[in-house]
Amino acid sequence: MIKKVGYQWKLRQLMAEQQMFQTSDLVPLLAERGITLSREQVYLLVTQAPQRMSMDTLVALCDILGCTPNDLIKPEIVNVQVPKSADGTRGPAPDVPRRTVVRRPGQP
Repeated sequence: MIKKVGYQWKLRQLMAEQQMFQTSDLVPLLAERGITLSREQVYLLVTQAPQRMSMDTLVALCDILGCTPNDLIKPEIVNVQVPKSADGTRGPAPDVPRRTVVRRPGQP
């Protein structure tokens, strides 16, 4: 088994709990805290889990929503089964490329 770690991004849910249903509602609130993002950037921040985010933005979101980073980000652990090879042993993870060996006829 390979342990893979992911997360749930709960910004939209926390916004709804605060009666904030428009992503554009965050734009002026972030600006008040020195975070300048376009409406499109805020929309992506709300609708998609970010891969990177500045600590300033994270802290501003926590301040706006009255929450902690633990409320915004829920870690998830997904166990990935490594497939067995033809000889019954566990092979490499599915996303790891295997090295190809080219042999000429008559070579072992």
